[in-house]
Amino acid sequence: MNGINWSHWTDVAIQVGLNLVAAIVLWLVGRWLIGLATRLLDVQLEKRGLDPTLRRYAHSFLSVTLTIVLIVAILGFFGVETTTFAALIAAAGVAVGLAWSGLLANFAAGLFLITLRPFKVGDVISAAGVTGQVVEIGLFATVINTPDNVRTIVGNNKLFSDNIQNFSANPVRRVDLKAQLANSADHAGAIGLLTERLKAVPNVLADPAPDVALLEFTPLGPVLAVRPYCHPDHYWQVYFDANRVIREELGRAGFPAPEQAMVVRQQAV
Repeated sequence: MNGINWSHWTDVAIQVGLNLVAAIVLWLVGRWLIGLATRLLDVQLEKRGLDPTLRRYAHSFLSVTLTIVLIVAILGFFGVETTTFAALIAAAGVAVGLAWSGLLANFAAGLFLITLRPFKVGDVISAAGVTGQVVEIGLFATVINTPDNVRTIVGNNKLFSDNIQNFSANPVRRVDLKAQLANSADHAGAIGLLTERLKAVPNVLADPAPDVALLEFTPLGPVLAVRPYCHPDHYWQVYFDANRVIREELGRAGFPAPEQAMVVRQQAV
């Protein structure tokens, strides 16, 4: 017992206690400053009307980043080797940078979409394998409603790097249909009949006038190309009504239904 240097151990205990108190004080002050910084960030982002989801993401990202910096700073203050921590942070930074590279590509593509305006909200487009009406053009992704009313979110970079078909850009759109005739049918009479009847379909334009012409031949008979024109907003209405006119008018005029013809020849042996 007499060999124990109580004075030394007392000094060590006091030093450890002071270090712990200092660490706690630094932690509390650092956390308070981090809270202040995140609150200021929230206020600024809210003033700019940023989406709540993005605000929470930015809040968490800043809080976690500053907390890691605070821990490394406290360890370095007390003489703990922080080289390993710095290396881990650098590796994490590289990983985060790789993850962000895709987002940055989408962000840059979004800027091009907003600047060059190959389409706008409300247009019907086909791009990146998706066809539908544009609902929103965001900084990172574009929202499209498909014809069957499925909301589809496409990354701007994928959208911008693909061919874009804008069905709403031009004031006139052609509706491509076909009419199959029987081999015995009078194709010239069918052409004249459909050309006249298509003019009565609602929203079919008089200029340019509907096109009806002989397109091709099949084993069933000649095929007519039936092509009325309309405004893009009326495409599907004209599509369905023109199909109805083809079926009803040809039937009412007595045109025979196309049938598969087969010729059988019997050869005497």
